Amino acid sequence: MPSSTKYIFVTGGVTSSLGKGIIAASLAKLLQARGYSVTIQKLDPYINVDPGTLNPYEHGECFVTEDGAETDLDLGHYERFLNVPTSQANNVTTGRIYQHVINKEREGAYLGKTVQVIPHITDEIKRRIALLGETGNYDIVITEIGGTVGDIESLPYIEAVRQLKWEPDFDCIVLHLTLVPYLATSGELKTKPTQHSVKSLLESGVQPDILALRTEHKLPKDVKEKVALFCNISPKAVIEAIDAETIYDVPILMEDEKLDKVVLDKLGLPYGKEPEMLAWKEFLFKFKNPKSQVNIGIIGKYIELKDSYKSITESIIHAGTINQINVNLVWIHSEDIDEKNADSLLKNLDGILVAPGFGERGIEGKVTTVKYARQNKIPFLGICLGMQCAVIEFGRNVLGFNDAHSTEMYPATPYPVIYLMEEQRGIVNKGGTMRLGAYPCKVENNSKAHEAYKESVISERHRHRYEFNNKYLAEYEKAGMKATGINPENNLVEIVEIPNHPWFVGVQFHPEYKSTVTKPHPLFVDFVKATLQLKESKKTTAVLNN
Repeated sequence: MPSSTKYIFVTGGVTSSLGKGIIAASLAKLLQARGYSVTIQKLDPYINVDPGTLNPYEHGECFVTEDGAETDLDLGHYERFLNVPTSQANNVTTGRIYQHVINKEREGAYLGKTVQVIPHITDEIKRRIALLGETGNYDIVITEIGGTVGDIESLPYIEAVRQLKWEPDFDCIVLHLTLVPYLATSGELKTKPTQHSVKSLLESGVQPDILALRTEHKLPKDVKEKVALFCNISPKAVIEAIDAETIYDVPILMEDEKLDKVVLDKLGLPYGKEPEMLAWKEFLFKFKNPKSQVNIGIIGKYIELKDSYKSITESIIHAGTINQINVNLVWIHSEDIDEKNADSLLKNLDGILVAPGFGERGIEGKVTTVKYARQNKIPFLGICLGMQCAVIEFGRNVLGFNDAHSTEMYPATPYPVIYLMEEQRGIVNKGGTMRLGAYPCKVENNSKAHEAYKESVISERHRHRYEFNNKYLAEYEKAGMKATGINPENNLVEIVEIPNHPWFVGVQFHPEYKSTVTKPHPLFVDFVKATLQLKESKKTTAVLNN
């Protein structure tokens, strides 16, 4: 498979959750800053076709791309770091690989041959790996392999890498991320786990070219030299990946370790221009030097695993940083909220965000939260189901629609203010069948959304089955909830606002998917700004009252 694109495989050993995605994204950021066109791909070893049907407790957030792919949350990191959209081709699962191979077998494409892991599964893996380089005109493709070396699930991917390293027209290197633990009892950094991890990789026929060592403590020169000696690697290719204050520090730390230069040397590429990364460093300075602080409540049903809302939390960080505000996130489980305790749980918040989700659990707590935000004039942002909860609450408590609800949770509701989209009726399979990806929205002038976007037509990503029931739109607008964003193709209500509220916006789409370090999402920026305005007005009122 001849290609001018260079490939970097990122593997992990010793333990999961070492941060392969952040290392991959940081390396890509440095290479991008040197003038190279870079993208990142994630290979996930699970048999699910995509994470769209996975419980957030299992997988964390399901990220959605512009072209409607439901993908691993690491793709969110890739976009936030590189400020470049990803696509269906950037995330591949074992389920998708096997599905493709089995479909070909059913079609007779293998002409009666026995279909096996080698070569048929590994050939399909290699095809998917090469696809980005062939179609995207990238100088460098970084491919992160999920899981840990030695896992049964990862073996076909490691075998595919072994084969690719021997193909004369395929130029690639392997960066292996491992752990060097510190034993407090002996006061020592231990390299044995890394040695065993590399040994496991070698047993699969793959020699890593670069080692990145996760560590809580600085690595002395002799530790790096020991790892290099036992792992057949040049000492300069042993990179310290020390724990960082924030994930956004990692590119700077990797630049200090010269990871980008080591990679370019291994690939035989020139260094290009020195990476200035001025916007990135300005972001870090503002992030670490806020002028104010606000408390924003995240109301959701998956708060035990905060990765379920990863893009939302990062979007708030981006918005807080550009406003030079330190946002203290207050996580509140929606099942814990009711009319009796709402005031005690929510009264100290400067802003409230009701998070997306599916299903009935915790729904009444979200509706109660919306009511509190509306009545107490607290800046409110509702996303997807959060927007639908705002519609339900307004219907019940302003319009007097007793038992107003979504037909998702209460099919027999007498007031189906949220109901199943017409295009979703009759769908049986759950995977990949929601309204997914980017759709246009026409934004009304003189609205909070227009103030934020400063545009009349926007495009945002979606992931939902249910929508605002336009049958009730006139009554809602007459009572004071306005539809300020409409899909021009099907009249789907995309944005609702309450104009006589300081800042009350609900959106059917997912703005968090498009926020990046250098381009914070305008809705989040204005929402966070509104929370500070509320806090300062409270202070002013308190002073005047005294």
